[in-house]
Amino acid sequence: MPADPIEHVIVLMLENRSFDHMLGGLQSIYPKLEGIPPQGSDRYDTDSSTGNRYQQLPNEERRLDPSPLHEHRDVMRQIANQMSGFIDDYATVPGSKTANYPAVMGYYPMDFLPVLHTLARNFTICDHWFSSLPGPTWPNRFFAESGTCNGHVAMPEGFFHPNLPSMDQPQDTIFNRLQEKGISWGIFHHGLPISLVLRKLWDHPFHFHEMDQFYAMCKEPDKADARLPQYCFIEPDYRGSDENDQHPPADVMNGEILIANVYNAVRKSPIWNKCLLVVTYDEHGGFYDHVVPPNTAIPPDGHTEEFSFTQYGPRVPALLISPRAPRTFVDTVFDHTSILRYVSDKWDLTPLTKRSAGANSIGSALDMTGPLRGDVPETVEPSQQAYVKVPSDSPSVTNHQQALLSFSRYLDTWMHHEGEDAIDAYKRLESEYSSLDSKIEVARQRFRLFLSGKAHEKKGITIS
Repeated sequence: MPADPIEHVIVLMLENRSFDHMLGGLQSIYPKLEGIPPQGSDRYDTDSSTGNRYQQLPNEERRLDPSPLHEHRDVMRQIANQMSGFIDDYATVPGSKTANYPAVMGYYPMDFLPVLHTLARNFTICDHWFSSLPGPTWPNRFFAESGTCNGHVAMPEGFFHPNLPSMDQPQDTIFNRLQEKGISWGIFHHGLPISLVLRKLWDHPFHFHEMDQFYAMCKEPDKADARLPQYCFIEPDYRGSDENDQHPPADVMNGEILIANVYNAVRKSPIWNKCLLVVTYDEHGGFYDHVVPPNTAIPPDGHTEEFSFTQYGPRVPALLISPRAPRTFVDTVFDHTSILRYVSDKWDLTPLTKRSAGANSIGSALDMTGPLRGDVPETVEPSQQAYVKVPSDSPSVTNHQQALLSFSRYLDTWMHHEGEDAIDAYKRLESEYSSLDSKIEVARQRFRLFLSGKAHEKKGITIS
């Protein structure tokens, strides 16, 4: 491999959208891209209870409510029999209506998503990027950060005590590997970072940063006391009035604003000519995709009691954005561990798992030796359509959102509270019962207190 001139790798991982649904229309530009034919799609899915067929058609639904399901059992139903179970599975969602079925099967027409589609037109589209397993948010995100989910494919459901299998994530992460090599890293979030479920990140609270710091660091990446890390992982806002993760029923246009803000900050930064921005999604979220995911995945480790991990999940949107990313598409099979493979090769890190060691590297899609591209957008602009907020009483409080609220309680039990701190902890517990909005705000308070480094005296948590 030629020398790698990229100095900063930035990963923005959004939520719950399939490739066909978001980027399938790009086949009108790249005829060999595996998407939606320019003349339209004749693919369909059938409601087995009625025999009605629902065709894959353009659809402009911005905030499908209720959200499709995407637990492991649901995804296995959806991809069965050549991707023919999406409608039957959505029919099991409480509150779902036949009027919503076209949105599950639908795809956004070209340029309906002005930010994502502009970036797709100008950089590298990965049209065979699969989620790491057929399952929900947390295990797929754990794969993106550690190359495994420690064998657990399910999400915690409802309020729970976190001493459950899905919470058992003691493995090394890519961040630990970077730390060992002296490579700077940071996790940027909006108050509720899922990354904190990974236990080996508990003693690195000062590597977690609020999202405003990312934008400030991009402006002055070499500022002595606040340098932009060499590896950045960005988590969207998962719940609340400013939710921008694109997880239904959140408005997809608010996620467009986040993508635009990140791209514009990086594009204007002094680091632009030596960086790679990866925009992808953790899993497909129950939206239809026509490509059957391969069953050739490498199990990451010996934890195969719940699942074999030889089956990828459905395709997700993925873009490689850089002056070294050609304006094209690539059909190489990638999954989330392809990021880990690239980063490990780049900085000579010990592989995390068998999956990440055997994954195809996204570096193969970049031009490391040619001239830097200058023909890329200076900025991208989101739609001016009014952003629609998720009602606070929406029934679509997803499992991962509920689990984050409960996990915040668990963090509180690990923090050292005495005197006024103990009174404040009780007030938080009391406040969270008043409304969903209060639950979210209390959860953010707990995460931020834990990450402040002021409450780590209990049970020997160290700070580094």
